[in-house]
Amino acid sequence: MGEGSILIQEVVWSSQDYIQTLGLRYEVLRRPLGLMFEPKVFDLEQTDIHVSAKFADWVVGCLILTPHEKSVKMRQVAVSNDWQRKGVGAKMVVFAEALAIKNGFVEMVMHARDSAIPFYLSLGYEINGQGFDEVGIPHHAMRKNLVD
Repeated sequence: MGEGSILIQEVVWSSQDYIQTLGLRYEVLRRPLGLMFEPKVFDLEQTDIHVSAKFADWVVGCLILTPHEKSVKMRQVAVSNDWQRKGVGAKMVVFAEALAIKNGFVEMVMHARDSAIPFYLSLGYEINGQGFDEVGIPHHAMRKNLVD
């Protein structure tokens, strides 16, 4: 499974690829914490920007960008366990940053799980403020300027 065979793309809300991202988000982010999705969440995601990483016909990574004025919040970043540590997450983040810039955003913000902080630091993000608990696990706010 070479990382060169991965296609990073924008996904249309409610499409088949979007449905696959829901399954991936559940498996990687929610199920390990014993959390379920609330159905109202899906309607709220209609105005978000959705990104997926695909290998053949399978979504192996995803993230969501939620616009807020001139900044955009990256959230729900998930990579299939079999594809972690193979560059998929980094490729998705770089793609998402370019997409955000193209759409006029100047800053990317997020709530990163503490376990993911080294990954985001390696991509130029900085910690912004004190740590906090979200969904029962430690997080930090992080940010990155997208324009000089």
